[in-house]
Parts: sequence; C-alpha cells; structure tokens
Amino acid sequence: MAEKYKDTRYRNAKSEGKKITKLYDGNGLFLWVYEDGRKYWRLRYRIHGKEKSISLGVYPDISLSEAREKAKLERKKVDDHIDPSIDRKVTKQRAKQAAENSFEAVSREWYAKQIHTWVHSHAKDVKRRLEGNVFPYIGMHPISKIEAPELLNMIRIIENRGSYDLAHRVLQVCGQVFRYGVVTGRCSRDPAADLKGALTPHKKKNQAAVKPEELPELLRAIATYETTGNRQTQLALQLLTLTFVRTNELIGALWTEFDLDNALWIVPAERMKMRSEHVVPLTSRALEIINELKTIAGNSRYLLPGRNPNKPISNNTLLFALYRLGYKGKMTGHGFRAVASTILNESGFNPDAIERQLAHCERNEIRGAYNRAQYMPERIKMLQWWNDYIQGLENGASVVPLFKKSS
Repeated sequence: MAEKYKDTRYRNAKSEGKKITKLYDGNGLFLWVYEDGRKYWRLRYRIHGKEKSISLGVYPDISLSEAREKAKLERKKVDDHIDPSIDRKVTKQRAKQAAENSFEAVSREWYAKQIHTWVHSHAKDVKRRLEGNVFPYIGMHPISKIEAPELLNMIRIIENRGSYDLAHRVLQVCGQVFRYGVVTGRCSRDPAADLKGALTPHKKKNQAAVKPEELPELLRAIATYETTGNRQTQLALQLLTLTFVRTNELIGALWTEFDLDNALWIVPAERMKMRSEHVVPLTSRALEIINELKTIAGNSRYLLPGRNPNKPISNNTLLFALYRLGYKGKMTGHGFRAVASTILNESGFNPDAIERQLAHCERNEIRGAYNRAQYMPERIKMLQWWNDYIQGLENGASVVPLFKKSS
C-alpha cells in the first residue's frame, strides 16, 4: 500500500518552482524532479569517506520497484568496497573495448586499409561476403574469443545452401582478418587455418573459352553479329579480341584514357585488378574500331555508353551477345584472354611479354610503375602480329599450330 501511495506521489510530483526537487524514498534512493518535468532516479552513497551519487534511470521508464532493486544491487557493491560510479565507468570502458575489438570492427578496419589496393568490383564482393555471411553470426563477438568450431558452424550455414565456392572464399577473407588482428594485437592466432580440410571440396570452374581451332568460327560469327544485334556490341567484341583486356577494363573505358596519336590505351591503376597502370598498344585495326565507336558514343565520356550516355554498357552485354551467337557455356569475355595466351605462347612469343600484356603483374606500386612499359617493343610487335592473325582468320584462313612468330 505504501509503495502504491509513493508511486502515485512520484507520478504527480512537480518541482514546485525549483530547478530540482529531490524526493527521498529511503536507503539513499531519491527521485529528482526537474523544472521542465523530467524525473530521474539517483542513489546517494558514501564510500572511502566521500559522499557520491549515481543515476539509476528515468522515471517512469524505470518503475519504483525497479529503481529500488537497482539501488539494492549498487548498495551491495558499496558493502563490498566497490565504488558503483567507478565500476560503471570500468564496465563502460570494457564494453567499448569489446566493441572496438569485435570481429566486425576489426574487419572494417582491415577493409579500410585494403580497399585502395582493390578494383571496385572486388571491394564490393568482399564487403558483401562479410556483411551477408559473417557479421550476422560472429560480427559482434570479440575477435580474440572466436575459436575454430564457432567459425566452422558459420561456414556450414553457407555450405548448407550449396554455396561451396563461396564458403571457401568467405573463410579466406576471415583468415585475412584474423591475421590482421594478430599483427595489430587484437587476437593471438588465426583459427581459420584450423579449418583446412574441414570444408566441402569444390571444383574451381575456369572461364569458358573456345579452343584455338574453334576461334575462326567464333570470329566469323562475331562478324555477322550486326545482323541480329547492334553495331556497338559487335565492335566491342572485336576490340576485346584484339586487345584481350579484361571485360571490366573494356566496359569502363573512358575516352581520356586513349592517346590515339601515339596509338596507346593507358588504363589507370584504379581500374586495374592488380592496381597497376596498364598500357595497351593499339593496332591499325583497333584504331579503326575505336574511331567508329567514337562516332557511336557521341558526347559520352565512355567508350561504350549504354542507353544512358552517362553510364557504360552493363557487364552482361558482351556475355549475352556471345549467348546470342550460340556460345553459351562455350565462351566468355575472359575467354578471349585465355585463347590469346595459348596461341601467342604456342607461336613463340616471349612468355614474360605475354604476361605483361595480360597485366599479370605484381601489386607492388614501384614495380607496377616500372612494368607498365616493360617489354613494350616486343608487345607492340606481338599485338600487331595478333591483329594480322585475327584478320586472317576472319577472312577465311585456317588455324594451324604456329611455333614461330613472324619477324
């Protein structure tokens, strides 16, 4: 009855014109009533010869009975010679440290350190894998407390969806985060390494590519694409054949990257997978294609603008064009790189020059700056030979194994 009376009193309490009116409940518990109507529970206590007080919450969110229970717990700390105010600060600091050292916090810190070394598409993939497959399960756990079984349970969820390749990729990312945690002092080891052999094996699928002897038929099919598709896509496929750059590098190409006077296409580092500037020598046929694409592009800043001239064509445009030509499952945009590499290596070109032209180079920035022009004379000759070879196939020449390059 007394509690009900007091609760009614507290509910109706006013400051009576004072800035703060303090209503005493007992055992050090007060309700502070402010002039603007706000009401707070506070506990007054004495420890180490000093009188102090702490807040126990807002009334009526914290009811009278809840406030009394909270006060009882805090007084127990005082009896044990623990200062509730200091204890609260320590608990808050520990919670802050735990949040800063959670797997998600360490992952985001690691991600921020790495992102400048990645192309946009890869950065997007890594972020999606973490946010969709990792953070919901272990994101808030302290990175130092995560053990292999807990990590495996998370990976099993991905495997149960049949996403075996993704499971391996997610674990790989987690391993990188743990190793970053080790060197920054947030954890002592990488438990992802313990899962070696525990994941369901997956067969890595190579990008579909035609065999060298199947290339003439593909080139002739592309030459007829304009009758069923559009001219821009046909030219894009032909330019991809001649330059064998990555599909994303072609699709995102800007006119500012082309030095047509010197027959060079300079792809900036930020658009390259390996984050190193890449130089593509342009042959006579490549220049013809680029000039025609310029007419089609109009005022767009993109080599291959989409329906919206302020954006390039979609990533699937060239792939769907190959589907339309009957090459679904037989050829991809990346496949042009594979077939070019095979033929050029069989034709006796310097393997290092081929690798440079494929932009298979180190991530090291200093080496990247040096490698951009490495083997350039050989690469120019090689690209012109490839140009002549492709045009010969388009015009009806048959493929024969080439073990000698033209001089």
